[in-house]
Amino acid sequence: MVERKERAQARAKATANAPGPTEIRSQLVRSELLKASVWIGLALFVGVCVILIQPILLIFAGIVMASMLDGGTRLLGRVLPIARGWRLLIVCLSLVVFLVWTMMFAGSQIADQAATLQTVVMGQVERIAAWASEHGMGNLQLDTKTITDNLAGTFGRVTAAVGTVLGALTSLVMVLVLGIFIAIEPRLYERGVAWMLPMKSRENFYITTARMGFTLRRLMAGRLLGMLVEGIGTWLACLMVGIPMAALMGLLTGLLAFIPNIGAIVSGVLLVLVGFSAGTDTGLWAIAIYFIVQTVDGYLIVPMVAKQTVDLAPALVLGAQILFGALLGIMGLFLADPIVAMIKVALEREAERNAGALPKTKAAASP
Repeated sequence: MVERKERAQARAKATANAPGPTEIRSQLVRSELLKASVWIGLALFVGVCVILIQPILLIFAGIVMASMLDGGTRLLGRVLPIARGWRLLIVCLSLVVFLVWTMMFAGSQIADQAATLQTVVMGQVERIAAWASEHGMGNLQLDTKTITDNLAGTFGRVTAAVGTVLGALTSLVMVLVLGIFIAIEPRLYERGVAWMLPMKSRENFYITTARMGFTLRRLMAGRLLGMLVEGIGTWLACLMVGIPMAALMGLLTGLLAFIPNIGAIVSGVLLVLVGFSAGTDTGLWAIAIYFIVQTVDGYLIVPMVAKQTVDLAPALVLGAQILFGALLGIMGLFLADPIVAMIKVALEREAERNAGALPKTKAAASP
């Protein structure tokens, strides 16, 4: 009896320690399952990014806004040696004052001009369509709804909610608030991301993010300078030659200057259409103003900024704008330039690391 109990206990113990039906003992199967789980996880991550692309773009826009606030704070520190928090408060209050002034004082005039801009532009477009039909170029039937639908299809529908007035205002407030929070203590978020990385990768992460921050600050400073020069220059020039809706033309030109290439083309077309609505001479002045303003921005401001930041090829930026605009909508169009700049900085840093590791690899391989 005792021996039988001992044998039963031994069998029970052996059964308990034996691998179960779900146990994978094959090293090959385990390795393949690990690879499959990595690819499945990557596919799920990409799917989540596609679904959440709008909030991701808003977060990146908040980072861009934070870089502008941080750049203004650093620039103010050169002439006002006070604590960083007070300098950031001055920059934020200046931004709020500018927005309030724009809405309260300039808003009424700009709103009145904007109400007539659509009529003027559509009138000019209809004249062009009639001229094209008279010269055998086909019967073009253009209206506001057709043009709006075509633009919406061109710029994508992923971020369509941002295109509504309420969605645009809500997104703007979220970007401003997020940018202020990040600008208050940027190192806090940088350390939080670095904490999730392996120890050996943290030094490279800090170097890369420092270069990205420097590049983004300089890039946005150049954009703001270009917007200021183009907006004020267009406004004053339009006032001098008598082009209608000078304030609105200056505002639109300044805002669209944030988008390289495409923004200049759109603002130029609007300026020329409005100029020719007041006469041939005024239209010719509008063409001259456009070329003068764009020449100053393209041959003075852009090269000066490019020396301090990454020099992005115009065709690369335009291709990124077309791609991001089609895939991600108007937000992707606005953020294409900063995204390309960040990708280029990361690739340059990776190439630098590879170049630094190459001599060590050769030395280790030599006998």
